[in-house]
Amino acid sequence: MTAPLDVSGSASEAQPEVVLSGAGRAVQGRSLTGIAWMRLRRDKIALAGGITVVLLILVAVFATPIIAVFGHPPLEFHQDMIDSSTLLPKGDFGGMGSEYLLGVEPVNGRDIFSRIVAGAGVSLLIGFLATLVSVVIGTVMGVIAGYFGGWVDQIIGRLMDVFLAFPLLVFAIALAGVVPDKGFGLEGNGLRIAMLIFIIGFFSWPSIGRIVRGQTLSLREREFVDAARSLGARNGYILFREILPNLIAPILVYATLLIPANILFEAALSFLGVGINPPTPTWGGMLSEAVRFYTLPHFVIFPGLAIFITVLAFNLFGDGLRDAFDPRAH
Repeated sequence: MTAPLDVSGSASEAQPEVVLSGAGRAVQGRSLTGIAWMRLRRDKIALAGGITVVLLILVAVFATPIIAVFGHPPLEFHQDMIDSSTLLPKGDFGGMGSEYLLGVEPVNGRDIFSRIVAGAGVSLLIGFLATLVSVVIGTVMGVIAGYFGGWVDQIIGRLMDVFLAFPLLVFAIALAGVVPDKGFGLEGNGLRIAMLIFIIGFFSWPSIGRIVRGQTLSLREREFVDAARSLGARNGYILFREILPNLIAPILVYATLLIPANILFEAALSFLGVGINPPTPTWGGMLSEAVRFYTLPHFVIFPGLAIFITVLAFNLFGDGLRDAFDPRAH
């Protein structure tokens, strides 16, 4: 039998220097935002959608210099590019070339590239501001309904049901037809943009209101809310300092999914001729004009592709945010 090894005490015992070698290092915890960002970076598809969204916003913000460098004024006619006998663009592929990147429109010869770039600002402006209106109203109503419950919850719940059952598209078409040229200090397309933002935002809040209400019902039973109540905190403090910060993640996620829906709604109204007045360029308006020239596919494809890419990018980014902020998804 082999005798056990004789291990000296100095070798078998952990040295103080080894034990304390990492004591000086600060142990840093990860916040919810940090964890969500780490998950989002792993999702290449969502990251690509987010980058596309940022590029679209930059295009909308810097539309004027982009048009000045790569195109022509969006309202400028170019009759020299139109065949007088057929009223169709000269050349192949609708007049596409180095001077007109995406070709020109039939009849008037306006630059399609410039009009798509200019239309991005209108679509994104209405999409973002209408979503902001929906988020503000839906968050306030959802938090109040979920926190107080009882008859307050019943009244707000029935109000949500009424708004969800409201024929929004029919109402928007009817209202757009009777909007005056001037009102509330605005006129022309400025008044129409404000009207579309109000209609889309005001009648879309119940969807996010229900999500916020459900989250609030869960949060109001949590230990940190009970602790705040036991310390004598008032309802206002609990709502704004305890519950609302924990609702930012689901609100942000749903807002990114609501923006493309609002952009599509604006495009649909412009396509039906009750949105922004021509000749102001909008993607839906360009599609409406392109219907008459179905033999020119580029006239339909490019504005339709702009809507498709925008909606897809927001949806991919919103899905990625939802997965990043949901701990059960990993």
